[in-house]
Amino acid sequence: MSNLRQQILILHLAQPQLDAPTIAWALYDGARAENERQMQAGDEEKPPYNSVLAAMRDGWFVMQLPPLPYFHYGKEHETGHLPYEYVLERKAETL
Repeated sequence: MSNLRQQILILHLAQPQLDAPTIAWALYDGARAENERQMQAGDEEKPPYNSVLAAMRDGWFVMQLPPLPYFHYGKEHETGHLPYEYVLERKAETL
C-alpha cells in the first residue's frame, strides 16, 4: 500500500488571474495523522501561498477553476460569496 495521501488546498483570489493575491484559503491534509489537528479558518494571518501560480510552482496541481461571476444589473456592489475559488491538489508522504 502506498504511503502517499492527497492534500487539497482551496485558494480564493482577489481577481480571476492565477497570479492575483490570495485573500482566503483552506487546507485539508490527508497526509496528517488522524489525531493531528487540521488547519482551521483564521489559524494563520498569512496565506500558505500568495497566489495560485506560486502554489503551482511548489508542486500543487489545479483541479478546479472558478466560473466567471455574473453580476446582475443594479446589484454589482452587493456582497456574497468569494467568486474566484481555485481548488488545488498534490500527493504527500504520510506524516
